[in-house]
Amino acid sequence: MKYQRLTGLVAAPFTPFHQDGSLDVGRVAEQAERLIADGVAGAFVCGTTGEGPSMNVEERIRLTEGWIAAAGARLRIIVHVGHSCLADCQTLAAHAQRAGATGIGCLAPYFFKPRSVGDLVGFCAKVASAAPDLPFYYYHLPSVTGVNFPMVEFLAAAAERIPNLAGIKFTSEDLMDYSACGRFDGGRFDILFGRDEILLAGLALGAKGAIGSTYNYMAPIYHALIGAFERGDIAAARAAQARAADIIAVMLRHGGLAAGKAIMALVGFDCGPVRPPLHDLGPEQRESLRRELETLAFPIQS
Repeated sequence: MKYQRLTGLVAAPFTPFHQDGSLDVGRVAEQAERLIADGVAGAFVCGTTGEGPSMNVEERIRLTEGWIAAAGARLRIIVHVGHSCLADCQTLAAHAQRAGATGIGCLAPYFFKPRSVGDLVGFCAKVASAAPDLPFYYYHLPSVTGVNFPMVEFLAAAAERIPNLAGIKFTSEDLMDYSACGRFDGGRFDILFGRDEILLAGLALGAKGAIGSTYNYMAPIYHALIGAFERGDIAAARAAQARAADIIAVMLRHGGLAAGKAIMALVGFDCGPVRPPLHDLGPEQRESLRRELETLAFPIQS
């Protein structure tokens, strides 16, 4: 199928929850406006950063509708429909198409895992067939799913079996495989880079689009990085990447996803708590996070 190539920064937005843990769709419009103001091209909703696996199908449908309504034509909305249950994946995929999403993405099943590339392609083909008019992106996240086949082999097997295959959200450090995917069949597929902390490496290997969580709160740093790379100013690109990596290191030391939500509050957008088994930062942890970010001249709102 023909589809518009996905380029630029695509944020993986945090899902806003009320303090009681219930979904707060009412805050999505404000999130969307922030991303648009920061020059972000799209949103990958209900993914890892969005705690998609911690939400039920009805919540994910409501959140999808909230993002599509808020974005209009100003953001491309890719809906993550991955689930351990194939029927639920298909329900979410079909809904995304009806609701007007730009595309869908899907993780590998992460409990009962595919034992071969063929098994994985077969599963993805069934998901993609539920939304045949939307571009389908396989979400490669082996550090979480434990499913780690060479993605160039996935493309070779999936190219003819999944008519609406558009590419891969590639969240892995295997840059050799990333490069091979980017060159596969003359660069036919979008291989969206998924490691914010080494985006410069992805650009050097041909990345044109990237999906990441930190584009929610430091997109300007990455715009500077991309601009410097495109001008050939590698020193400036390295400096921007180093600054982003230093901020990410602080986020990871303070709890990963939960710390990311705490950072959102520091920049003026409180997304509420994380869902169990994750847990929120306590007051001392939040203050420590703030202090460390201040030493990096991170723009915190008072």
